[in-house]
Amino acid sequence: MTEEDALAALGTMQDPEKAAQMAAYHKADRPYLGVANPVLDEMAREWRQTMDLEARVALAEALWQSNIHEARVVAAKLLTQARIRPDDAVWHLIRSWVPSFDAWAVADHACIAGQKRVMADLSRLDEVEGWTTCEHMWTRRAALVITLPLTKLNFPKSDEVAARARVLDWAAGYVPDRDWFIQKAVAWWVRDLSKHDADAARTFLDAHGSDMKAFARKEAGKYLR
Repeated sequence: MTEEDALAALGTMQDPEKAAQMAAYHKADRPYLGVANPVLDEMAREWRQTMDLEARVALAEALWQSNIHEARVVAAKLLTQARIRPDDAVWHLIRSWVPSFDAWAVADHACIAGQKRVMADLSRLDEVEGWTTCEHMWTRRAALVITLPLTKLNFPKSDEVAARARVLDWAAGYVPDRDWFIQKAVAWWVRDLSKHDADAARTFLDAHGSDMKAFARKEAGKYLR
């Protein structure tokens, strides 16, 4: 599967009316084709099954560079896989995308792929921590989105407990940031954590909830009594 073949396949399913709606919704200045996400899921699944890892990485890189919304989504989906060995090339590519994040949907798809790589090697948090002080808001936000699987562990191992505490410290540092997307990301992280470690989520809100925006504080405590 070449870049040209992939873009041609996407082009055959474009819907101009839906594309215009998507452009208005996502607000990022890039081409939209109007292809539904379930269709992109199926395409990426088929391509993953027929390509080796090196070819997938090459195609994902080319599709991301096209700057087409659906192509970027498919690029992320091509690399979304729990077990990849070796995975350094995949992680290198995903992290190279972070500075170009400019809208939540594409950023989240890329972060979902990145979540698998972070959980496969928690030492990558050393690099992710550097994102937390970046001037680029979407990079700061990505540090929380890419670590969300840590919130979902019912029986975390010792290194995962330490990683969870580390990211909670990052989230605490974000609380004074008034940006809506940052507040939402903090709320999302604490809300998801509350489903699996209510005490930790409650402790965070006791310490920092009063300094969060009202909507974020409410969202973070949604599942807490």
